[in-house]
Amino acid sequence: MGPGDLKQTIISLVPCDDKVLVGFENSDDASVYKLNDEEALVQTLDFITPVVDDPYVYGKIAAANSLSDIFAMGADVKTALNIVGFDNKNQGTDALREILRGGNEKIQECGGLLMGGHTIESPEMYYGLSVSGIVHPNKILRNNTAKIGHVLVLTKPLGMGVLSTAIKRDLLSESTTNEAVKIMEALNYLPSKLLRKYDVSACTDITGFGLLGHALESTNEFNSFAIHCGKVPIMQDALELAAQGVVPGGTKRNIKYLQDKTTVMCASNDCYEMYCDAQTSGGLLVSMAEEDAKEYVKEIEDLTYGYATIIGEVIPRGITPIMIY
Repeated sequence: MGPGDLKQTIISLVPCDDKVLVGFENSDDASVYKLNDEEALVQTLDFITPVVDDPYVYGKIAAANSLSDIFAMGADVKTALNIVGFDNKNQGTDALREILRGGNEKIQECGGLLMGGHTIESPEMYYGLSVSGIVHPNKILRNNTAKIGHVLVLTKPLGMGVLSTAIKRDLLSESTTNEAVKIMEALNYLPSKLLRKYDVSACTDITGFGLLGHALESTNEFNSFAIHCGKVPIMQDALELAAQGVVPGGTKRNIKYLQDKTTVMCASNDCYEMYCDAQTSGGLLVSMAEEDAKEYVKEIEDLTYGYATIIGEVIPRGITPIMIY
């Protein structure tokens, strides 16, 4: 579902309780409920349809995608529950076993525990997790609290929506497929954990609404995000495939929704389309002090396969919430 339709659907459901520190009124990455002065419960749920043929790899990517919302809030994963829609007519139980094995590996990788789950028969397969984490009430990373003057860091490249579509159509080389899989199954766990020693004002992760959709949710009435065209890391094959029309439906919805909320001031419009690409298990978008950002990018270089970079800055409110130079 596109960002506009989703917001209208849930607008009347916002919870009202003093212990709710983060609800869904601001489209944050996860909910946060205060347990006591030292601990708050962080909860999220996400699932996706297959993006690759290998069930084990699909399980790892889907789990990484689900876990990411906890990391975007600056929290630690504690427990997870499987959510499965299984195509029992076309797949054997071995495939389900491999999906769950891949997912459990990712849960364990960040110190979490798989506590069970629920599976139904479904004509379309999907898999994901309901995840619970813990964070100190005073150390929550919000998505819409970016400070003017801070710079924007992106930790993974864009193009996973286009590349996933190409994989489904058998249009991708083995080497590019392996590179895309490596990026999608990489957890945002350590890049999130390392943020705790830096001056960070906001954080979110980039998934189905694309870079610009999640950036829009992260702005507020006082600021805009200025993104430098050419600085954003994009998979080269994704650029070429998008030019050939290999674009997922979610990306097309994002492009339409974000047009009047974005000012494009660069020569080419190609960047705008790729910045709207619907990601699976994308990176973190972090607002932080510039000197800290330079050090952080160096520190996580190996963790992000060299893709992490500074892509822009937070500026006073401009013509639109998003500006591309």
